[in-house]
Amino acid sequence: MKLNEMKANEGARFTSKRLGRGQGSGQGKTAGKGHKGQNARSGGGVAIGFEGGQTPFFKRTPMRGFTNMNRKEYAIINVEDLNCFDDDTTVNFELLKDCGMIKKELDGLKVLGSGTLEKKLTVQAAKFSKSAQKAIEDAGGKAEVI
Repeated sequence: MKLNEMKANEGARFTSKRLGRGQGSGQGKTAGKGHKGQNARSGGGVAIGFEGGQTPFFKRTPMRGFTNMNRKEYAIINVEDLNCFDDDTTVNFELLKDCGMIKKELDGLKVLGSGTLEKKLTVQAAKFSKSAQKAIEDAGGKAEVI
C-alpha cells in the first residue's frame, strides 16, 4: 500500500450538512426547519421532559424509597484475601491500598469472614463481621477496630 492509495474506512468520515447556503444545496432558505413555529426560532424547542403543559411523567410517578445523605460506604475485603501477608504483619487500609487490593478511598475498611485464614495477623479496620473477627482470633491474630 502506498500513501496515495490510502483512504478512510467507509462511514468513518462524513461531511456535515451545510445549512442555509442557497436553494441549490437542498437545505437553503429555512435550513430544514420548516416555516415558523417554536422549533424554527433561534434557541427554540422544548426542554427535556416537557409534555406540552401536561404534568410530566417524572412528576406523575410516585416517589419511592429514601436516600440517606449520611450513608457510609466501606471498602470490603474477605479474610481469605489476607493470606498473602506474612505472619505478625499489621494489616491496615494503607497497606491494602499500596498492595492494590483496595482501589478507592471510601469511609473505611470492613473485613468479611469468607474463606479461612492461616496466618497470624493484626488487622486494623473500621468494621468486622462476627465471622471475620472469629476467624482472625482463631488463627492467633488480633482484630482491632479503629
